[in-house]
Order: sequence, then structure tokens, then C-alpha cells
Amino acid sequence: MDDVIATRIETYRSRLQALIQHGVDIRNALDASPCNPMSLIEASRWQGDCGVTVNELSGGSKAHWLARAFSDAFLIRASGTGAVESVPPAEILQRLIGVLEQALASLSHEDAPRLLASGNDPSPHRFDFVHNPDLRPVLEQAYREGRRAYEQGNYDCVLLTYCGVLEAIVTDALEYAVVKGTQAAGMPEGSVAEWSFETRLKVAENNCLIGRGCVRLPDVALSYREMDRGTRARGNISERDARLTGQVLHVIMRDLNPGR
Repeated sequence: MDDVIATRIETYRSRLQALIQHGVDIRNALDASPCNPMSLIEASRWQGDCGVTVNELSGGSKAHWLARAFSDAFLIRASGTGAVESVPPAEILQRLIGVLEQALASLSHEDAPRLLASGNDPSPHRFDFVHNPDLRPVLEQAYREGRRAYEQGNYDCVLLTYCGVLEAIVTDALEYAVVKGTQAAGMPEGSVAEWSFETRLKVAENNCLIGRGCVRLPDVALSYREMDRGTRARGNISERDARLTGQVLHVIMRDLNPGR
């Protein structure tokens, strides 16, 4: 087996095992206190983390069995009388834990190396929603480099790469809105290219181009341009900062491409 693929498989195994254990802990807390607000918030965050991993393993394809299983876990089923039953949060978590366990088992299957090989990525067109066609292959390559850097533990590179992709797709959406004349009042002076990274995110959110996902960006991500110019010490980006930045990127990609 190729060393790179073997490393990817082990990385995903570790991530899935950690997600499963965290999910079990949250489920137990909800079993003990179903309405505990902190547990419910933590459950929501955990579900988002699960969604990111499932999206990566399924290659971004909603038709992939893992993506379908993940979506099915949220379904509210009718009872035998035809009435729709409410589903306790702990049960949703248990369903998702089961999906993660299936994903973990699949990584032991003989087809796992083939499925995780970068050359066999089942979804090479993640950025078809970007209006500038020349930008799409550049973003695709950068996205793959960010994933590879994460697997190698190069968190500085992960954050710089993902922030660059995030800024590019938000800028593309804003420029398209300006051209179409669909932007709301209150746009800053000057062209979009002159705005700061943080300003672009805020304007995109205020004009409903994206949701409020960027609120989770770590502070270091908002100042990534300074880091890129070398004015910040390298090697100080944590795994958590890199992971959160990647999660926010996936959320904004879904905002800009609702049919994905």
C-alpha cells in the first residue's frame, strides 16, 4: 500500500475513533439530562464535525452510501398509526455513532486504499459554484493541498491554504453580486479587492450570501494575511485552529452552493 494512502487511512481511523468516543460521551450526558443546554450545544457542534468528516470520506457526493446514511440518521419517522414521532437528541446521536462505526469499518475493507487515493477522488468538481471558471481548478488544487497538509500535521499550511480558499470563494460571490447589482445598501467604498478579509466575510454575511458560520473562525485565521507575509511566527498554529478553519470553509462552501 502506498505510504501516503496508508497515512490517510490511519488519520481517518483516528479521527473517527475520537468522534465516536466524543459522541458516546455526549449521548450519555443527554441520557442523564435530555434538556441540558450545554450538552445540546455540544451535540450540535459534534454533528458539524461529523458532517465534515463524512463529506471528506464520501468525496462530497450526496449519492455516496456514507453521505446517505448520515442524512438518514436525521430522518423523523412516522409511527404505526401514521403520527410523526419526535426523536430525542440522544437517539439522533446514537444513529450518527452507528454511521461513524460503519465508516470506521469501511476503512478496514480492501477497497479503502483505492477509495482514498487522490487520483481516484470521486468528486473533483467541488468548486463548480464559483462564477469565475479560471479560478475553479486553482481552488480545487489548493483544497487538496490543504487536506494533505492536515494529514501531515502541517497546521500552518492548512490554515493559510484554507483561509486563502475561503477568501477567494467569498470574494467571487461578492464580485458577482456587485456585477449583478443584487447587493444591498451599505457596501463599503472601493472595489471588493480593496476590502480586508474580515470585511469581506462580514459584508457577505450581511447580504445573506453566507450564513454566520464564520463566527467560529479562530482569531489567527482572520489575520492570516499577516502570517502569510511572515510577520507572525510560524509553527504556532494548533491542530484545533486548523481543524476549525477547515470546518468553517466547508460550511461556507455549502452556503454558496446550496444544491451540493
